[in-house]
Amino acid sequence: MSSRKQRNRQPAASVLRFWGRHAVEAALANPARRARRLIATHDAAARLDIPKGLRVDYGDGRDLGLLVPGDAPHQGLVLEVEPLEQVWLEDLLADRSHRPLLVLDQVTDPHNVGAILRSAAAFDAIGIVTQDRHAPPESGALAKAASGALERVPWVRVVNLARALEEIAAAGFWRIGLAGEADATLAEVLGDSRPALVLGAEGEGLRHNIAGHCDQLARLPISAAIESLNVSNAAAVALYAAAARQGGKSPS
Repeated sequence: MSSRKQRNRQPAASVLRFWGRHAVEAALANPARRARRLIATHDAAARLDIPKGLRVDYGDGRDLGLLVPGDAPHQGLVLEVEPLEQVWLEDLLADRSHRPLLVLDQVTDPHNVGAILRSAAAFDAIGIVTQDRHAPPESGALAKAASGALERVPWVRVVNLARALEEIAAAGFWRIGLAGEADATLAEVLGDSRPALVLGAEGEGLRHNIAGHCDQLARLPISAAIESLNVSNAAAVALYAAAARQGGKSPS
């Protein structure tokens, strides 16, 4: 089935609230993101490039604190935005470079996904692919953790992750599942492939069916002093390994 025929679900919320300078600045700079209203302190707004026509309401730190969860560090900026339009898998796979692709199997914590997006931006990944029912929606917490990368890294949500992995293989990617029990290390299996790095949720790891849709399993050579890495840390290490094989240059 073509990826365009997989009905990607969008977040139910029609308006999201982002907070913090990096998340707000990146959203305002993204032409694909529709901003509805900025709520800011005068000092924070003075340091921001505010698009013409955007509604701006001013308040103090306590006012903004009422708009974000708990003691979230809003830095004097809260931006109301609409969710991004969906990205199609086939459009992502049209990239013919050797840049890595990330596939996340039921990674549901927004802070982890946000951190993974940040690493994906840092190491020039093509994008990330998740299953729509088992991934967090866009949110302020995720945007804050991503530190602007939510606006820069394409994120594809699919109905069937196993089927998406088949399409990824057909596009010429070598699907490498990260698993602590694997015999080979990631460095040993990367070679000069176009890697699709597949990571599972913390604790459970890759599901059996998803591991079965990988071309090879590989492990990160971590010390015996610790059992495993947080999934966002593992993604950062794996992306670095993919970049390092290019001689320290961003793949192109």
